[in-house]
Amino acid sequence: MKKVMFVATVVKRHIAAFHLPYLEWFKNNGYEVHVCAQNDYENADDCIIPHCDVFHELPFERNPFRTGNFQAYKAIKRLVDTTHFDIIHCHTPVGGTVTRLASRSARKHGTKLIYTAHGFHFYKGARLLNWILFYSIERWLSRYTDLLITINQEDYLRALRFKAKKVSFTNGVGVNLDAINGITIDRNEKRKALNIPHDAFCILSVGELSTNKNHRIIIEAMSRIESKQFHYIVCGAGPLESTLLELSSEMGVSERIHLLGYRNDVIEIVKASDVFVLPSIREGLSVALMEAMAEGLPVVVSGCRGNVDLVNHGHNGFVVRNNNSHEYAQAIMRIQKSSEVQSKFMKNSKSKIQCYSLNNVMEEMSKLYSEVMGS
Repeated sequence: MKKVMFVATVVKRHIAAFHLPYLEWFKNNGYEVHVCAQNDYENADDCIIPHCDVFHELPFERNPFRTGNFQAYKAIKRLVDTTHFDIIHCHTPVGGTVTRLASRSARKHGTKLIYTAHGFHFYKGARLLNWILFYSIERWLSRYTDLLITINQEDYLRALRFKAKKVSFTNGVGVNLDAINGITIDRNEKRKALNIPHDAFCILSVGELSTNKNHRIIIEAMSRIESKQFHYIVCGAGPLESTLLELSSEMGVSERIHLLGYRNDVIEIVKASDVFVLPSIREGLSVALMEAMAEGLPVVVSGCRGNVDLVNHGHNGFVVRNNNSHEYAQAIMRIQKSSEVQSKFMKNSKSKIQCYSLNNVMEEMSKLYSEVMGS
């Protein structure tokens, strides 16, 4: 039986979030499906991966220099040296690095190695250290890559200079538009459950509470908006929770800031919100942003790569190119005051997101998988 192996740093926040449709595609096409990742569920017994035949739990760590990644390297090398995989598809910077290093000999025996870059750690505006370290690593490892997939234009143009056998561009991992459209809620009841006033103007962000996601700039923007009608909701957990709560208190807006933690009902919360903001410093191609666009929410985003692939300033949202709380506040208030702007952004976002649908991306990926196996 043909075998495929998917590798990513974690299960819950990556494999389960983005790749289940692709595991199902391989299963339906006669493959034995393996997954290598860290079990990041709070309750380890909750780690049940649909369409996966064999799960290999590995001690991946986000910091590339931690010893867990060396242990993961040895485990993957043992696995690929004793089991022939037709395709290995790796994701995340650490997962991609460790897997390509461990699979060099497997490629000599016919295994095809695919790496999807969900956003290189070197990008316009990145620190010099990122360029020295991560650019050098990715450029070197590309020679051990049969197919390098990128999901935004900046990364694609840069990857064309690398040594991968083939470089391709896809519209992200795909957004399930049918599933989003099939979810209905009672908006007032949902807000009541979230402790949000029914007449509030709800600003939503989705993403871990980290420096990169830059939620603090929206909290600062909230302090510039005098109206108490505006509330800021964040779906996501992370190390900066206490810092953001302290900042909210310092800014005098704590009663209008709602840090909800990790949520399984994000789409319902999207449908209960009025505007979506993504002030990230770095993105690959945000699924949360695409889901908000699919629902027709007006969006306000930073001008980083990925965001500018999805949002055209003044057409389907506002792009704030400076890390400026005043500009975010102005953009949010402009949307709140104009039903015309809201309608325009809704219409244009729903139109633009069609090419990012899961059906379209699955079709793109099935062609790429077939090409790789036929090469």
